[in-house]
Amino acid sequence: MFKNLDQLKYDANGLIPAIVQDIRTGAVLMLAYMNKESLARTLAAGETWFWSRSRQEYWHKGATSGNVQKVREIYYDCDADALLVKVEQVGVACHEGHYSCFHYRLDNGPA
Repeated sequence: MFKNLDQLKYDANGLIPAIVQDIRTGAVLMLAYMNKESLARTLAAGETWFWSRSRQEYWHKGATSGNVQKVREIYYDCDADALLVKVEQVGVACHEGHYSCFHYRLDNGPA
């Protein structure tokens, strides 16, 4: 376990990718970015907080929609440069109304 969040490897903008996964189904729900402050907020609140690269502000997932993510476990990878956040998803994860943000298929394989 890390003694402090400074030991994670953030990119040049101070961000680390966070893959969010449903702890019950194993489905990948979304990919977002955290910085030290949003990760600290996530740990303190028990719900996900991210850094919006487009809006340049913190956002609490589900603050306006009610589709919050209750954090159950957080892992970091072997290089300490990516996070896996396992959550209990309340409602849908995608702002387009889908359960997962990964609902568009790129290849032509079987559905």
